[in-house]
Amino acid sequence: MADGHRLLLENARQVVLVCARGERFLARDALRSLAVLEGASLVVGTDGFIKAIGPADAIQKQFSEETFQERIDCSGKCILPGLVDAHTHPVWAGERVHEFAMKLAGATYMDIHQAGGGINFTVERTRQASEEELFSSFQQRLGCMMRAGTTLVECKSGYGLSLETELKMLRVIERARRELDISISATYCGAHSVPKGKTATEAADDIINNHLPKLKELGRNGEIHVDNIDVFCEKGVFDLDSTRRILQSGKDIGLQINFHGDELHPMKAAEPMVMHLACVNMRMSMPEALAAATINAAYALGKSHTHGSLEVGKRGDLIIINSSRWEHLIYQFGGHHELIDYVIAKGKVIYKK
Repeated sequence: MADGHRLLLENARQVVLVCARGERFLARDALRSLAVLEGASLVVGTDGFIKAIGPADAIQKQFSEETFQERIDCSGKCILPGLVDAHTHPVWAGERVHEFAMKLAGATYMDIHQAGGGINFTVERTRQASEEELFSSFQQRLGCMMRAGTTLVECKSGYGLSLETELKMLRVIERARRELDISISATYCGAHSVPKGKTATEAADDIINNHLPKLKELGRNGEIHVDNIDVFCEKGVFDLDSTRRILQSGKDIGLQINFHGDELHPMKAAEPMVMHLACVNMRMSMPEALAAATINAAYALGKSHTHGSLEVGKRGDLIIINSSRWEHLIYQFGGHHELIDYVIAKGKVIYKK
């Protein structure tokens, strides 16, 4: 090709494809092992998508006359798909460290919530924060995620509850989606809690009659792109009837459901230290944990056709770890900062140790 290619990753000890036959997700019975190539290379085109993966000598022969904007020698190292976090609340102001002490003393989540803490505490601080303040702290959190290997993240609103502040949060998420290298799936979560002074029914009516029509308008105008809708379905928050009404109204304007009542669904993501905990505490195998943090998390966001595995035609989102076996990413608890040499998004290096 006259314009060459963006990236060549050469001679990796292992390339962890995760999927090799275009699977949209991996069920548990298919997770005894993952698709892994030994002694392989990978090519990402200038459009940011994977063009070839295969044995190092075959790739070298096929692309011997080609030029690359960047080449990385991966000898002795492993290449894995970029990690996917399918459930986050990364836009907020204030902190709740005092509530951690309450939890350690035996208080439940709902005890804290009903005492005015939890979501409601953060709502007040987020309402007071400027859009620039929210973006600055959000950008720092996304930077931490990227350095830990995450290349696709779901980001919720939900600490506004009022239309004004929910839109402020969604504008911050939209700005990050446009300006930063990490991929973002935006979720409207205005039903994260029942606002003070309203019943759950009144809050649901406000969301259905005011919030969602405004989101539809802003989306049509290209101002804010929202992918998903979320509701906190819990006793003392939104009941099943209100949850169904809100989710159906969201579906009616084209939003995908990604909600709190589904957090233990097997398609949800487990990230670098969380994968270790999933194996130790939840008895998951390492292939199951990695699939949960890649292809299955992407499937939960409706993006497994482009993310979550290393296959020709998918985005060139990947990480390179300084180890001869991919399992060290899970095995070395808390060691990802030492292990991860590169994080790459659409064939562009976004982090280098």
